[in-house]
Amino acid sequence: MEDFNYPGADKILAEKGIVLKRGDGHITYADCASETGLLEILARDKGKICFRVTGNSGWLTLEIPSVYLIKGSAEHEAQVDMTVDAEEKSYDVAKGQWTPVGESADEQGREHMLVEIRTSR
Repeated sequence: MEDFNYPGADKILAEKGIVLKRGDGHITYADCASETGLLEILARDKGKICFRVTGNSGWLTLEIPSVYLIKGSAEHEAQVDMTVDAEEKSYDVAKGQWTPVGESADEQGREHMLVEIRTSR
């Protein structure tokens, strides 16, 4: 039975300092230089983090602190959930466009943790 735990998560945590928890396999960590059209995330202290998105829809739970900008993949829009203090906020990210999220969209400039990505065509 599939447990949806992210394969190789321990290695990615050790190398990149990001926590990848569970997903359906349609959103996978990728080298940002490997191809164009990836979903791109900018986080303070982490730089650019990229994910390959496949299929008609996908989901991934994760933990990336201090995320402030996300670019949708070329073929998928995304909805991302973030937490700040005890609040959860959601943001819609258009295909191929940069969207301010987290601290860059927060009136108080608070640091937000990215906790989930959901994609659809």
